[in-house]
Amino acid sequence: MAQLTQMEIANWLAIYVGVGLCCALAVSLSVAVLLGQLVQERAWRQIHGVRGAALFLPRTWWRWQKLYLLSTPVTLCIVAWFAATLRWS
Repeated sequence: MAQLTQMEIANWLAIYVGVGLCCALAVSLSVAVLLGQLVQERAWRQIHGVRGAALFLPRTWWRWQKLYLLSTPVTLCIVAWFAATLRWS
């Protein structure tokens, strides 16, 4: 089995760091958009009793998940472009 060269190790490390940064940015933006939507809709006014509070959390979680998953194609394109610009040999 061939060993990785120092350049390949550095490239893979750079890709992992890039993916981490893109995902952190996607999480931040999706949370900000979700909070903006909740404030705009005044969603907390729909909570009446324990049942309303119990349903509010899963609904909010699902909305955040949809927003976060919408960033997947953009993240993949950014990381693929970044990986294509690296020198591998």
